[in-house]
Amino acid sequence: QPQLVQSGGGMVQPGGSLRLSCEASGFTLDWYGMAWFRQAPGKEREEISCISSRGGNTHYDDSVAGRFTISRDNAKNAVYLQMSSLKPEDTAIYFCAASRFYCRGFNTYDYWGQGTQVTVSS
Repeated sequence: QPQLVQSGGGMVQPGGSLRLSCEASGFTLDWYGMAWFRQAPGKEREEISCISSRGGNTHYDDSVAGRFTISRDNAKNAVYLQMSSLKPEDTAIYFCAASRFYCRGFNTYDYWGQGTQVTVSS
């Protein structure tokens, strides 16, 4: 059964850092573009960062550019999101997702992680 399993997240103070991990099982990520999405209460799920299958290309939404870093380790079948300088408005449920395409939007993703809560609060 192909699946993405997320870990990390939690609660942090403004200005703090967190790292999210997403590991695949049942399939290899080598041929998949990966992305991180987030969904805040009452808002739609938004794509905040993407990385191409070999890691050569990355994209960030303006809201996280310069603060978040997406990376992947295909040998470990995993993708990561390092989040720094966190703000209260980063509070959301974060999801990883796998697509046969690179950064093509919500409807192109085949597999989704279970979601993990990130709360930024003093």
